[in-house]
Amino acid sequence: MFKNVRLFKLVDPASVDADQFEGKLAERRFRPCGSLETATIGWAPPLGESASALSHVAGDCLLVCARRQERLLPSSVVAEILDERVAAIEDREARTVGRKERRQLRDEVMVELLPRAFTRSRRVCAYLDRQSGWMLVDAASAKSAEELVDLLRETLGSLPVHPPRPPQPPEILMTRWVTEGELPVGITLGDECELRDARDERSVVRCRGQDLAGEEISTHLRAGKQVTKLALDWRESLAFVLQEDLSLKRLRFADELIEEGVGEGLEDDAARFDAEFVIMTHELHSLLQWLEEVFVLVGGEA
Repeated sequence: MFKNVRLFKLVDPASVDADQFEGKLAERRFRPCGSLETATIGWAPPLGESASALSHVAGDCLLVCARRQERLLPSSVVAEILDERVAAIEDREARTVGRKERRQLRDEVMVELLPRAFTRSRRVCAYLDRQSGWMLVDAASAKSAEELVDLLRETLGSLPVHPPRPPQPPEILMTRWVTEGELPVGITLGDECELRDARDERSVVRCRGQDLAGEEISTHLRAGKQVTKLALDWRESLAFVLQEDLSLKRLRFADELIEEGVGEGLEDDAARFDAEFVIMTHELHSLLQWLEEVFVLVGGEA
């Protein structure tokens, strides 16, 4: 189950060929860092390293998983060793080490330390919903999401996508929901929000466990602040925090939804994975339809 969602609109969903998808991914399969490489990125099996398939298909949805590995070599460690070597040269030869020579010494330090540095890996998953024309990336930061999109674009040769483009800033509508207390059918307010002053971005109020209809929140809204993050509950089956760029954070699927869809006694990991993926894509597909209607997203554009 995804914890976050960053949205990208597929300009031409039909151009994604499911039959050739797996073969394309195999050309950029993940490999560990070499002894002198600082980082590598490639595709890994969504079902775990024991699996072989680099994609998972359920209906019109294609799931992929990017794995990035990097060597942990703190800059402070490199700087400390470099300073020691520069000081030794200057003391031994009674001269000042220039900028060019210092860069060369730093490269030598990196070559010595990299093979001994620890490695760290992280996985970022995404799926393409060819029916709705959206790509959903499970990434907390825009940078991680863009990194996966760039990798998929390089892998497929072409992938025209863009983020959502609502006709008016989403914070205007979110502010109206909290101010007036009237929300579209099927959605209810949570107990968390972020308020920001449009005239001064440094003026921010973050609230958790708060009654959003209370006087304290109303006071900030009357002072001119806008809602830039808002906790919502979708049909009592999915809770999330909607952000001003229409990304979703801290997704929580209702336990009842998973138990009802997966059922008890399903012990096979692959079968359970598939069942949960179907439940997730079905719920998010409905939620995306709601987002498109409420924020007037037609083909991802105003």
